Order: sequence, then C-alpha cells, then structure tokens
Amino acid sequence: MLPILVLASPERLWHWLLALLINAVLIALAQRLPLLTKRGWVHAGLLGTLLLGSLDWPGWWAVVLYLLLGSLVTKLGFRRKQDLGLAEPRGGQRGPENVWGSAATGATLALLTVLPSAPTPLLLIGFAASFAAKLADTCGSEIGKRWGRHTLLITSLRPVPAGTEGAISLEGTAASAAGSALMALVMLQLGLLAGGGAWLLVALVGLVATLIESLIGATLQPRFRWLTNEWVNALQTLIAALLAMLVAVGLGLA
Repeated sequence: MLPILVLASPERLWHWLLALLINAVLIALAQRLPLLTKRGWVHAGLLGTLLLGSLDWPGWWAVVLYLLLGSLVTKLGFRRKQDLGLAEPRGGQRGPENVWGSAATGATLALLTVLPSAPTPLLLIGFAASFAAKLADTCGSEIGKRWGRHTLLITSLRPVPAGTEGAISLEGTAASAAGSALMALVMLQLGLLAGGGAWLLVALVGLVATLIESLIGATLQPRFRWLTNEWVNALQTLIAALLAMLVAVGLGLA
C-alpha cells in the first residue's frame, strides 16, 4: 500500500493516477513481446507505476532498460543452453516471481524517496546498486553457462558442471563485472547517480553482491528448500543496496 503521505495532496494523487494510466496503456501495447508471461506483464505494470510515481521517468527507464538488457543477455546462445538443459524455463520469459525477486528492493527504496526529508541521494545509490547487482548476476549466469570454460564451486574451487548453484567461471565473472558497470552507467546517465565516485561504488558493489549470491547458492540454498532462486535474488539485491549505502555514507558520497 502506498504511503498515505503520497496521497496527501490532489496534485500527488493525480500524479499517481497518471502513472497508473500510462503504465496500463504501455503494458497493453507491450505484452505481445516475448519478455514476460501474461501475469509477469501485469506485475511489471504495477512495478512501473510505483517507479514512475516515485522517481518519475528516470526511475521508470532505468528498470525498463534493465529488463531489456537482461532479456537480451538471456537470449544469447539460448538454443545451445537449451540443448545442454541450462536454459531459463518458459523460453526465457519472466513471471511475477522474477519481477519482484529482481525489483522488490529497488521498488521499496524508490517509494521511500517520497517521504518528507528522505535521504534521496543515498536511497538512489541503494536503488542503483540493487539493479546493478541483478544485471551482473544475469550476465554472469547466462554467459558463464554458455561460454564458461572452467566452472568452479566458489567455496572449494573444485570443478563442477555449468549451471551448478554457487558455480563461477572466469568468463562469467568478467560478464558480471561488465553487467554491473553497464547498469551503473545507465543509472549515471539517467541522473540517478551523481558523479564518477557513485558510479564506481555501484559498479563494484554489484560485482561483490553477485559473488556473495554465488556463496549463498553454494552454502545455504541446498540446505533450505524454501530458499528458491527468486528469494536468493531478492536477498542479493538487498545486500547490494545496504552495502552500497553503508559505503556511501562512510565515503561521504551521499
């Protein structure tokens, strides 16, 4: 439920209603694209409304570009990954669980920016880091599964099959670093990050959070059945956001 303060004035109310209308129209036009399931598109519309209402067009475009980049990476070498049994289900289409597993942290931080006296620059660093980490994870996983030559378990560095939870490869790690840096650059160009220092912090944290996600996959995920990939994704983005904000405060970047 949106904070009551968001609806405190007629202007804000109309702003949110317009955000809902715009996203409803855009989702109706875009739902034929093979990026999300039907239910996935509905939840993407809700996410888009939250972002457009709280962060305006820069926040909305940031997540749309994240979705497009993530979907593009998923499609790379998709037929080969299917042959190996490593491809994402549903032809790579994302459902509601994927939408919120990737974006729950970012959406929460975006909503917090509408509160009075909110530390918006700090919240935006966390917002950017959450999506940088998620794109890093997608790039590392999809590139690593297809082109990783030597796949190792992060905890023991022993060879394991590609696609194993907690597995890393040189190629996948390099792709994660590139994905995090790219998403941080998108945030910088959209004005959600201020300066090269914030960009570098978000890019580095995105990579670190992806390595932590692999560690969680190797140690905790096999022990707890409820810890699905979607919950791990949500945990990864939360770790990235909190880590980025803590370091930003320490370095005086926000």
